[in-house]
Amino acid sequence: MTQSKWIDISQPLDYKLAHWPGDTPFEYVTEYTKEQTGSVNIGKMTTSLHSGTHIDAPFHFDNEGARVLDLDINRYIGAARIIDASSFKQLDEHTFSQFDLNGVTRLLVKTSVSNNPTHFPQDFPSVSACGANYLGKNGIKLIGVDVPSVDHPASKELSGHHALLKNDVAILENVMLDLVPDGDYELIALPLPIRDGDGSPVRAVIRPLIQIQKGE
Repeated sequence: MTQSKWIDISQPLDYKLAHWPGDTPFEYVTEYTKEQTGSVNIGKMTTSLHSGTHIDAPFHFDNEGARVLDLDINRYIGAARIIDASSFKQLDEHTFSQFDLNGVTRLLVKTSVSNNPTHFPQDFPSVSACGANYLGKNGIKLIGVDVPSVDHPASKELSGHHALLKNDVAILENVMLDLVPDGDYELIALPLPIRDGDGSPVRAVIRPLIQIQKGE
């Protein structure tokens, strides 16, 4: 029996990657070449902790919030459901109530925005306070969105971030879901152990749960 393959839903980290306006773009250079060291190439990268596919720690938007190394890594590993909310303009209670979330603890949401890592969208659906409350009441512990943020790019209040924190829902942003069918998957999206970080890039991967059960 063959086990289903992992599907990468991460944005590639390279010089083409779009970044939040005003934030630090991603850059990689080979700082020392094999010719220089006599044995190895050594690379260096400069980047915002919110480049590409990443998680937000509460400290990102709350000075008293937890940092990356304070987070429970179990939130970022386990069963997840992908839903297609591309017909909705807002990720609110009405939107989420249209889907079966029974038994779901991790939710990955497709929006109407096409997955293009080289373009930063100027407008995209955001999570409302009532949407966050609905997720919390239904036992969701992590939400992943296929856009740069759970809040609109013009927002300074970040009501979605704060409401998700209030409801104990972890945040994963910029996952690539356009080519992935809706359904149930196993998710791994572990942050780097950045002790004081307000966020972290992740390598997010999924594989279908039904195929795993058949394969194993």
